[in-house]
Amino acid sequence: MIHFRRDKLRFILAVAFFIISMSLVLRLLGNPELQPGDIMERSMGGEHSLKLKPDPHNDGPSAVKCGLATPCPENDFAFKIASGAANVVGPQICFDGKIIIDKQASKNHPGITIVVIEEATGELIKSGSYNMWNGNVKELIKFVNSIDNGSFVLMASFDDPATKLNEEARQIIADLGSVYISNVKFRDNWVFVGGKKTIVKASFEQHLKNERANNKYETWPEIIEMEGCIPRPD
Repeated sequence: MIHFRRDKLRFILAVAFFIISMSLVLRLLGNPELQPGDIMERSMGGEHSLKLKPDPHNDGPSAVKCGLATPCPENDFAFKIASGAANVVGPQICFDGKIIIDKQASKNHPGITIVVIEEATGELIKSGSYNMWNGNVKELIKFVNSIDNGSFVLMASFDDPATKLNEEARQIIADLGSVYISNVKFRDNWVFVGGKKTIVKASFEQHLKNERANNKYETWPEIIEMEGCIPRPD
């Protein structure tokens, strides 16, 4: 009787393991790009809690971090940013060989995505996505004001970065080093790298206006891609 119960228990455990395994296989088949270690958790808006994806360009002896056209000097941080494409493909941000924001991830919010990096180590501090079409600009203002001194700040637009932007929000972004933020309008594309009281003065920015005559995607301009190198502080 005892052996019979043990055999029955083993059978039940085996069936349970089979069901769990098949569930995972079906999930991966439903999204071939999704891997168990790549799952990213995001809130419906605001600050993210996420797991970084490895940079596919960051492998092998001749690897170039973030897939830059020209590798950075050995001690520099490499970055690459892409704005969103229309209202379909989200922005992507890679820093020092880690994809922090993935354009293929779900729940990309129209507006501005922000990544905060510690200057001394190059490690991710936090990130957030703020809806500037029909969201609350106060959430973006609160996030930016909470950034600690000694932080690099990377931003990228998606769909519409400007409708809810007010003068206060534009000013605090300008204080991080942005020159173009005062001119960013409805459905413009914009990417920016700056810093909050950093030792190294990082300043990179591109802005592309929404102009129907020149747009690639009807009422949206084409994607902006920007890459570069930031020296590590001494």
